Amino acid sequence: MKGLTFVYAVHDNLYINLTNRCPCSCTFCIRHNGDGAYGSDSLWLEREPTCEEVLGEFDKYDMSKFSEIVFCGYGEPMERAEDVAFIGKELKKRYPDKLIRLNTNGLSDKIHGKPTAHLLKGAVDIVSISLNSGNEEDYNKVTRPKWADSFEAMLRFAEDCKEYVPKVMFTVVDVISEREINESKVVSEKLGIPLRIRPYDS
Repeated sequence: MKGLTFVYAVHDNLYINLTNRCPCSCTFCIRHNGDGAYGSDSLWLEREPTCEEVLGEFDKYDMSKFSEIVFCGYGEPMERAEDVAFIGKELKKRYPDKLIRLNTNGLSDKIHGKPTAHLLKGAVDIVSISLNSGNEEDYNKVTRPKWADSFEAMLRFAEDCKEYVPKVMFTVVDVISEREINESKVVSEKLGIPLRIRPYDS
């Protein structure tokens, strides 16, 4: 079932659902499990929202109840990289005390065919990148990306983000093997980017 859920609340965060497009088909993707997340309405979109529609949704909420605004829905937010930048900067003006986080697969440069990290300057405070595994072979098996060189592209994007965003981090899901988690730690230490091992959300 499709709907028009552009913004939804999870605990003390507000999430922005910009698109259902994504160049990956991760084996553990929450989209395989249902239409929504954490009790939300369907996150499958009848159509993508305009920037103005997204911003208008925030008028419906008491923002004092929320600590973070997160670009994360049933798709890769950076499919709409320029809109992420625009919306993020507008939200920064409105709610300067709120942290703005981007959850991404890190493949924005591949999607758009050019560097994109610079667009995030002044738009987000945190970029959380799905590392998914510590080597290219396992990454491709788990992430099933559109491009063969996605692993290296994701790492380059992560390094670029350090120049433009105050905090950059990697994440892996705890369903991968201990070996892969250890290899992921090596990659994160090499690049100087913190790693968060997060529980699988079913």
